[in-house]
Amino acid sequence: MRLTLRGLAVLTALGVILGVFLISLGFFRSEEQAKAEGRLSLYRSMVISEIERFSHLTYVLARDRHVMDTAAGRATDVLDRRLAAFAAESGLDAIYLMRPDGVTIAASNAGTPESFVGQDYGFRPYFQTALAGGQGRFYGIGATTGLPGYFIADPVRGNGGETLGVIAIKLDLTDLEETWRAAGEQVLLANRDGVVLLSSDPGWRYRALGTLDTKQRARIARDRQFPGQELGPLDWRPAEDRRAVIGGAERLHLSGTLTPHGWVLHYFADDSAAVTRSWLLAGIVTTLAGGGLLASQVRRTRRIGAALRRSEAEEAQLREANERLAVEIEERRAAERRLARTQDELERASRLAALGQLAASVTHELGQPIAAMRNHLTAAEIGGQGEGRLAPRIAAIVDRMEGITRQLKFFARNDREEFGPVDLFAAVQAALALVEPNIARVAATVSVTAPDKPVTVRGNQLRIEQVLTNVLRNAIDAVEDRDVRRIEVLVALRDGAGRVEVRDTGHGLGQARLEDLQEPFVTTRESGRGMGLGLAISANIVRAHEGRISARDAEGGGAVFCIDIPQERDDAGASAA
Repeated sequence: MRLTLRGLAVLTALGVILGVFLISLGFFRSEEQAKAEGRLSLYRSMVISEIERFSHLTYVLARDRHVMDTAAGRATDVLDRRLAAFAAESGLDAIYLMRPDGVTIAASNAGTPESFVGQDYGFRPYFQTALAGGQGRFYGIGATTGLPGYFIADPVRGNGGETLGVIAIKLDLTDLEETWRAAGEQVLLANRDGVVLLSSDPGWRYRALGTLDTKQRARIARDRQFPGQELGPLDWRPAEDRRAVIGGAERLHLSGTLTPHGWVLHYFADDSAAVTRSWLLAGIVTTLAGGGLLASQVRRTRRIGAALRRSEAEEAQLREANERLAVEIEERRAAERRLARTQDELERASRLAALGQLAASVTHELGQPIAAMRNHLTAAEIGGQGEGRLAPRIAAIVDRMEGITRQLKFFARNDREEFGPVDLFAAVQAALALVEPNIARVAATVSVTAPDKPVTVRGNQLRIEQVLTNVLRNAIDAVEDRDVRRIEVLVALRDGAGRVEVRDTGHGLGQARLEDLQEPFVTTRESGRGMGLGLAISANIVRAHEGRISARDAEGGGAVFCIDIPQERDDAGASAA
C-alpha cells in the first residue's frame, strides 16, 4: 500500500512538472514569435525603403532638359559628366540613357572599362515596360558588369509627346545582406518565381524555394536575369505551426510579402532558448515544491518529537529542525526573487519588441516622402532651379519630418531638454502653414482667435508645433466629407496655462474615448487613412510639457480638442540663476 502511494505521488509530481514545462514552452515560444514578427516587420520596411527611395528619380530625370536634349541628338559628354557626379553623390551604381532601340548613348560610367555606352539592353523587361509608357522595374544580374542590381526606368518624351529614349538607374541592394549577417540573422528575399535574390547566407543566393517549370526557366533565360546560375533547389522544407527546416536545423519561420513586386521576405529565428527557459521554470517549480514538501516533513517531525520526548535532547533536535527550516525558507525566497527577475526581463523584452514594431512602421511611413522630396531637391539642382522658392520650402518640410521621426524617444524616455519660451500663436501659425495644402484640398474655412498680448508657455517649439499639426490634421480629416467644413482655433490664457482649442464641424468622437485614441495604432479613420499614431505621440509630448490634452463632442456636432500647457513664468530665469 505504501509503495502504491509513493508511486502515485511520483507520477503526480512528474505530471505537474511536465504540465509546467508544456505551458511555459507555449508561452515562451509565443514570446519568441512576437519578437520574430517585430524583426520581420523591421527588415521588410528596410527592403521597401531601400528600393523605393529612388523610385521618383527616373521620373524627374526623364523631364530634365539636359536628358531630353541628349536623347534628341545633342552631344553626350556634358550629360555623362552630370550623371557621373550625381551617381557618385547619391550612391547609385549607374545612371544611363538609352535610345528607343535599346542602345545606351550616355551613362554615369562612360569612359570606364565597364561602361554601358554602346551596350544594347533592349531585351531587358524594364526597358520594354518604359518604352511602352510605364515605369519599368527589374532585379537581375548585370549583363555588362556581372553584378546584381535593381533597375528602375522611365520613358523620355519630347515636347510633342514622342518617345525619345529611356532613362534608367541601377541600385546595389547587397548592403542589406551585410546588415542581416552583422545582426546574426537568417533572412532571405525571394522573387515571384521563388528564386532567392538576397540572403544572409551567400550559399542560399540564386537557389529556388520550389521547382521551376519550363515556362519560368524559359522566361528567366530570355530576360538574362540570372546568367550562369543553375537555380538549383534550396535545402529547406516548410513545417507545421509556422516552422521550417533549413540547412538541417528546425527554425521558427515567418514571411511577409512586398507589394507590388510579389517578392517574399523569409525570416528564420532560433527559438531553442524557449525550451531552455521552460526547463528552467520547471526546475524552479520543482525546487519550490520540494522545498514545500521538505518543510512539511520537518513540521511533522517536530510534532512527533514534541509528543514523544520532552527532554533537552528533544529541544536540541527541534532547534536543529528550525535551523534547517530557516535555510529552506531562505532558499525558497531566493528562488522567488529569481523568478521575479526573470518575469521583469520578459516584460522588458516585450516592450522592446513593441517599440521595434512602432519604429519600423513610423520610419516606413515617413521614409518614403522624405526620400521623394530629397530626390526632387536634387533634381531641381541638376535642372538649375536651386535658387528658386521650391527648394528652401521643401528643405524646411524635410527637416521638420526628420525631426518628427526623432520624437519616437517619447515612448522610451521623458526628458525636458531644449525647453524655453514658446509663443502659442506663432506655433499655431506655423502648424497652419504646414497643413495649408490639406486645408486647400478639402476647401475648409479656418478662423483663428487670439488675444492682443502673446500667450507664452514653456516648452519645445518643434514638439508643440507637432502636437498642433496632428490635431489640425485630425480636424481637417473630420470635416472632409461634411457639407459645412469649418475649423475654429482659439488661443487663450486659462488658470496660469496657455490653451489652444481646435473646434471642427466633423463627425465628432462618437463611441471613442480620448484614452483609447491615445494608444498607438488606434484610430477612428477608415483603413488606409493613417496608423493611429498622431494622438499617441501628441499625448506623450503634452505630458512631457506637464500639460494636458482633452477632447469632447461639440454642441451641434463636431469635436473640440483642448491643449493646456503651463505658462512661462517671468521669474524662471531668476530662479535658475
